[in-house]
Amino acid sequence: MEWSLLPFVISLLNGISYGLLLFMLSAGLTLVLGLMGVLNVAHASFYMLGAYVGYSATQFFGFWAALVLAPLLVGAFGAVFEQQCLRRVHAHGHVPELLVTFGLSYLVLELVQLVWGRSALSFQPPALLSGPAFTWVSHPTDGLSWVWGAPDAGACKPPVNCAPFPATRAFMMAVALFMWALMALLFKRTRTGLVVQAALTHPQMVQALGHDVPRIYMLVFGLGCALAALAGVIGGSTYLTEPAMAATVGSVIFVVVVVGGLGSLGGAFLASVLLGLLQTFAVAFDTPLGVAWQSWGGAWPAWADSAWGRLSLAQLAPVLPYALLVLVLLLRPRGLLGRREV
Repeated sequence: MEWSLLPFVISLLNGISYGLLLFMLSAGLTLVLGLMGVLNVAHASFYMLGAYVGYSATQFFGFWAALVLAPLLVGAFGAVFEQQCLRRVHAHGHVPELLVTFGLSYLVLELVQLVWGRSALSFQPPALLSGPAFTWVSHPTDGLSWVWGAPDAGACKPPVNCAPFPATRAFMMAVALFMWALMALLFKRTRTGLVVQAALTHPQMVQALGHDVPRIYMLVFGLGCALAALAGVIGGSTYLTEPAMAATVGSVIFVVVVVGGLGSLGGAFLASVLLGLLQTFAVAFDTPLGVAWQSWGGAWPAWADSAWGRLSLAQLAPVLPYALLVLVLLLRPRGLLGRREV
C-alpha cells in the first residue's frame, strides 16, 4: 500500500466504527419496530439515558460494571413504560403510540437536564481503553504498516507519518459485532426467538399455546431499550455525553431502519455501515464540487462559479442519509433486505 492510501484507510475505519455505533442504536429499534410494530420515537432518548446512567454508575462502580448496570436499569424502565403506558394505547393504532413515545422523549430530556444539568459531562473511558488499539505507520519507502498500541518513541518523526486508531472505537466495533451475532443466534436459532417472532404475526395462536403475549411484548421492548442504553454507555464515553446527543442521532437511526428494511437485523447492519461510510468519506472530502469535477477529468463546468459549485461534499454530508432514504424508498420501498414495504 502506498502512503497516499493512509487517509483512505483512516476514513474507512472511522466510517465502519461510526456505522457500527449506528447499528448498536438501530438494533433495538429494529427489534421493537419489526417484532412489535411499535414506532418508538423515544428510542434515541434511551440511548442518551443509558449514557447518563452509565456515567453515574461509573463514578461508584467503575466503567465495566456500568456497562452492565446501565442497560439493565434502562431496560427495566423501558419494560415498565411499555406495561403501564404503551400497552394502554397499543390497541388504538400507531398514532397514539407515536404521540406517547414522542412525549416520553421530552420527559427524558427534561429529566436528564434536571438531574445532570445542561452541560456536557466528562465521561472518560477506562484506562484499558484510553490509548490506541493499534497505530498505522506510513513510511515513504516501506509503505503502510501497523503496530499494536502506540509505536516506539521517536518512530513517528518526519518523514514517517503515524495515525493511531483509538481503543474505544475498536471496543465499540467488537461489541457491535458480538451484539449482531448474539441477536441473530437468539432470533433465528432458539425457541424463544421463534416464539417472539410468532407473537407479532399470530398473537392469538401464540396465546392459545400457553405463552403470555403481553409479557413477551414487555420483554422485547425492554430489550430494545437496553440495547440502546448499551450503545449510550459506549458512545457516550467514546464521543460526547450531552443533552443534545439524542437529537443528533435520533433521525439517523430511523433512516437506518427504513433503508435496511423493517424488521431486518441484517438490513440494519448493512444500512448502518453504509451510512457510516457515506458520511465519513463525505466529511473527509472537503474540495468544492466544481474543482472536484475538473480534477476527475471534466471541463470546468458553468455551474462551478455558482453557490452550488463552491459547496463541498463535506457541507452536504448531513443531508446524504436522507437523500439515500428518498432514493431507497423510490427504488425499493421494502428496504435493502426488508420483506415488507414501508
